Amino acid sequence: MPAGAEGVASRPPRRGLRPGTIAELALEHRHTLPVDDPVELGRWFTAAADSGSLERYLETFQHTVGVMQTASALTRVARECVEDLVADGVVYAEIRYAPEQHVERGLTLDEVVAAVQQGFDEGVAASGDRIVVRQLLTAMRHQARSREIAELAVAWRDRGVAGFDIAGAEAGFPPTRHLDAFEYLQRENAHFTIHAGEAFGLPSIWQALQWCGADRLGHGVRIVDDVTVTDSGQAQLGLLAAYVRDKRIPLELCPASNVQTGAAASIAEHPIGLLTDLRFRVTVNTDNRLMSGTSMSKEMHALSEAFGYGFSELRWFTINAMKSAFLPFDERLKLIEEVIKPGYASLTS
Repeated sequence: MPAGAEGVASRPPRRGLRPGTIAELALEHRHTLPVDDPVELGRWFTAAADSGSLERYLETFQHTVGVMQTASALTRVARECVEDLVADGVVYAEIRYAPEQHVERGLTLDEVVAAVQQGFDEGVAASGDRIVVRQLLTAMRHQARSREIAELAVAWRDRGVAGFDIAGAEAGFPPTRHLDAFEYLQRENAHFTIHAGEAFGLPSIWQALQWCGADRLGHGVRIVDDVTVTDSGQAQLGLLAAYVRDKRIPLELCPASNVQTGAAASIAEHPIGLLTDLRFRVTVNTDNRLMSGTSMSKEMHALSEAFGYGFSELRWFTINAMKSAFLPFDERLKLIEEVIKPGYASLTS
């Protein structure tokens, strides 16, 4: 990204999946796609995801997951993901994916993580170490494998895995269903983020923080429901919003994706404007680059167009993201001081 987690924070390696790669892998896997031509396929993914429904948005993954069921496919996708991020100027990325979705053809969870790590290592080496990439292992909130995936994340944390996450449809699947996994991670001093406050509101955020102890909020955009703007333009924060701001809990906001899933009506109406003005720990993320037809550059450009942000605001978003990364403090500081700040300085000199 300019720096953060997939672009500043994201979900799985399939987020960087190229339409052409999907088409080629589909032939190998004998997986039927809605459209065969790579260009048309890319358009189909974006259009299918642009439905205003998180559930419909998630349905598109049957085609990306379907072609990533072998070690070679996972390694290729992971390598290409890194290549595309580097081409977009990203210097740090945490890539989310759910290992449990890639075992349909016999791979073990360890083999899935190893294959992805191999791809990341190859991509980073080919870039001349211009990027740092880490995995975020995601458990699906409608399944019952979260403790198993949490243990997998801890087992791999010194070998490329930065942390843990749960994702999937929020309604009916509260984070407290996975409390055992989060308590285990806390005992192991492990990092985790929780998708909360995207398709569901404040109760989801409250549970993620106060019951589960999340370090970051995946999306968290609905925290704005606890902010009231008076007729005079003054903002009044409820207890939860005040807590989130006071504790500097990072919000992994994904503008383009939030518009697609109906969490925001448009980029110009996205709560990121108000949350930025109120100085929440706002980060900008791509979420799913394939489904949203986006990149970090596009996300930043869209915000600049909608809110008039210049390099000063974009630098603030980027540093927020790097401060919030699941990397050791000294490594975060080094990237901020030696890469991000000089990079932005070169844009304004």
